[in-house]
Amino acid sequence: MTANPVLAHTLRGNWIENRHRGAICVSDAEGNILASIGDVAADVFPRSAIKSMQALPIFATGANVRYGLAGPAIALSCASHNGEPAHAELAASMLAAIDLDETALECGAHPPIDPAARKALFAQGGKPSTLHNACSGKHSGMLAVARALGEDTKGYSTRMHPVQQRVRQAVEEVLDYPLTESRCGTDGCSIPTWAAPIHAIARGFARMASGTGLSEQTAAAAREIFAAATSHAFLVGGTGTFDSEAMAAFDGRLMLKFGADGIYCGALVDSGIGFALKCDDGSVPAATAMAAALLLEIASPTPEQTKILQTRARQDQRNWAGHEVGYIEATEAARLKL
Repeated sequence: MTANPVLAHTLRGNWIENRHRGAICVSDAEGNILASIGDVAADVFPRSAIKSMQALPIFATGANVRYGLAGPAIALSCASHNGEPAHAELAASMLAAIDLDETALECGAHPPIDPAARKALFAQGGKPSTLHNACSGKHSGMLAVARALGEDTKGYSTRMHPVQQRVRQAVEEVLDYPLTESRCGTDGCSIPTWAAPIHAIARGFARMASGTGLSEQTAAAAREIFAAATSHAFLVGGTGTFDSEAMAAFDGRLMLKFGADGIYCGALVDSGIGFALKCDDGSVPAATAMAAALLLEIASPTPEQTKILQTRARQDQRNWAGHEVGYIEATEAARLKL
């Protein structure tokens, strides 16, 4: 098998220290590959990058209407958030709407990712809870689905629970690709993650953006989910996150979401184009550089948007003393042209 090309590298001083290989695909909703590099037929775990697809059952079951899950709650359902107060408080309110609390969440607890929020929590004598988990919004949305279905909320995160079966079916519809038991794992937040080809994931985001190939109900839900995430971009990530900063800067034109271990997916909403990439070694900073470089080429950014993308396409690195010791940047190979 031919190795994927180097799409980002890390320099320390004047020497390349790490080379990050990967694959990128840009697709339309019909599955026409508009640009690609590397093995885009490879099956990868999309992880949290497809939370927007995993949120579709909230609409299919009517949980959004029944429990008053408006734009901010839908955005948090798509989030890998920093655990800042706005994130934790919104997750708590989503749970309260379905007569549950944080003890119902099966995602596990960890400290807030945001340094300021983490410092403030500990300074106040607080303890990390499941509400601070980056996936608490997604899990709260899934619990709302369980409630709407009239199912036991315990075990909602397990593979055979009706909630996860609904999620699997929704993702299969969007990807137009079967998810199989032979390529299934458990995500960091305990829900199943199913492998699919990079090109199918890119096409799926194009289908979400355009509605092409989806049922009328699913297409309408996809529009609402993308609108919620792009309108409430801070809730999808938080302070300093690329997802939030880029979506806010593009003012509704860009849906963008990272996934653990080097995944980025998204869509140019106004043109109905989807994209997906995987950094082979799982480096999120390298994947971020790749995603930024890709968007510099395909998203027709304004000068202000270009500045934001450039800060991610090349990221300076400093040591604990504050000295600049190198940088990570995307290579020219990551700058695909349509």
